[in-house]
This record gives sequence, structure tokens and C-alpha cells, in this order.
Amino acid sequence: MLETGLSARSVTTVTAEKTAAAMGSGDLPVFATPAMVALMEHAAMEAVAGSLPEGSTTVGSEMNASHLKPSKLGAEITATAVLTAIEGRRLTFNVGARDEEGVIGEGTHVRYIVDRERFMAKLG
Repeated sequence: MLETGLSARSVTTVTAEKTAAAMGSGDLPVFATPAMVALMEHAAMEAVAGSLPEGSTTVGSEMNASHLKPSKLGAEITATAVLTAIEGRRLTFNVGARDEEGVIGEGTHVRYIVDRERFMAKLG
């Protein structure tokens, strides 16, 4: 059952492939903002996955995140997501990310509940 307070964590290690230089979002060998956002989205998806009706999933539609400090190669990054609002199919999460030294990012994320088959059928 969907209810506010559902939460999850996602963890990754900063590798060369997840740096700003490799992802094209910058030219430094530090954890890329797109990689941080993807980790936050994954945590949000996981937070509600077990509470959705059969055949449903969620898709991301909005992200408002701040990347507050850099993380070096080899750092372990943990993203968290907490479901804070349910408005029909619209789900809102508070998201955050941290490394061994503390908070590196924070924000809000919106996902929508969709029927997998109907959603994919829209692609033609």
C-alpha cells in the first residue's frame, strides 16, 4: 500500500565512468551531477516499487536538485528518497545524497505511476 514515509537507499562507488569528464557534464574527474540525479531517481523508484499495483511502475518527470560538493574517485555515494506526497498518480519525494564526508546533494523529485503496457504502447 502506498503511503507517505516509504523510503529507500541506493549506493554506488565513484568510478571513472561516473565522473563529470566521462559523462560530458564537466571536465573534472569528480562525481557527475547526472550520476547523482540517476542515483536519487533509483532510490525513489525503489521506495515505492513493492507497493504498486501489478503491472505498474513509476516514471520520473521532474527533478529539482542541488549538487553541493564534489566527490572523488573511489568515494561511496548513498542516495536516499522519502515519499512525502501522494496526489493520485503523482508521487513527490525528498531526495538526498551523501559521501563519507557528508551531504553532497539534495532536492525534490516527482514520479508518476503508470501501467507498463499502456506506457510502452505509446511508443508505437
